[in-house]
Amino acid sequence: MRIARPGRSREAAARAQLAGEASAEAAYQAEHAPDETGTTPKILPGADLTAAAFFDCDNTMMQGASVFHFARGLAARKFFTTGDLMRFAVRQVKFRIGGEDMNDASDAREEALSFVAGRSVAQIVSLGEEIYDELMADKIYPGTLELARRHLEAGQRVWLVTATPVELAQIIGRRLGLTGAMGTVAATEDGVYTGRLVGELLHGKAKAAAVRALAAREGLDLRRCTAYSDSVNDMPMLSVVGTAVAVNPDGQLRDIARRRHWQIHDYRSGRKAARIGVPSVLGAGAIGGMVAAGFAVRRKMR
Repeated sequence: MRIARPGRSREAAARAQLAGEASAEAAYQAEHAPDETGTTPKILPGADLTAAAFFDCDNTMMQGASVFHFARGLAARKFFTTGDLMRFAVRQVKFRIGGEDMNDASDAREEALSFVAGRSVAQIVSLGEEIYDELMADKIYPGTLELARRHLEAGQRVWLVTATPVELAQIIGRRLGLTGAMGTVAATEDGVYTGRLVGELLHGKAKAAAVRALAAREGLDLRRCTAYSDSVNDMPMLSVVGTAVAVNPDGQLRDIARRRHWQIHDYRSGRKAARIGVPSVLGAGAIGGMVAAGFAVRRKMR
């Protein structure tokens, strides 16, 4: 059993906070940016300005890991070899069967997004748009998307919160008609990725930090907010809001949800989605796959 040193724990907490704040700021700026005509978004009549919903992406909103589907698209475009993708696929199978494994996340934080190093943000965004249409659109769980739309219909804003790169997360969020998305932020210089992260991957405590930071920016009451996830690794995010919901949960999260009397939805079997109201309280990915993709493309680029 590995015992964390106090100094390392403080450093990890600082990285998580930095990652969360950077992701929240990116989401806020994207939401409030003027459109092509220079018009900034307006508040719609009937909007519920203090309540919102936060959805994990991988295995919650989307079947499998979004970055794996992105890697498949990159492989088809000869960004790396079929052998690299097969090794990546093995990790994806483990992810689908056993859930996320965060044990090596801290050691891998600087490697996880190295596959974009030296490439322009514009290129990655363009590829993300193409690959979403090719490989991701049909991987969305209709039941989970329906839950998100119920929040939107109630006048609440909805964000994805995922470890996948923020640019890809925002594409997914936009295509689903959500308010926006928070994801892992990679550092850039002059519109080109440096291959380093701002803080760390957006997972665990970093997701909770992102939700708190965005809530402060947007004036949300976290007691009236809802979070959805499939993984016990998202307990920090699930615990920071008033209502937590387990969607396609792993075994540990299912046990916790039952003990705490949280709602549980499982759309993996194809069963008809339960119709429920929007939960509201007035009073409370895939990391190994990202690393594999990073290593694969980095080798190809050398």
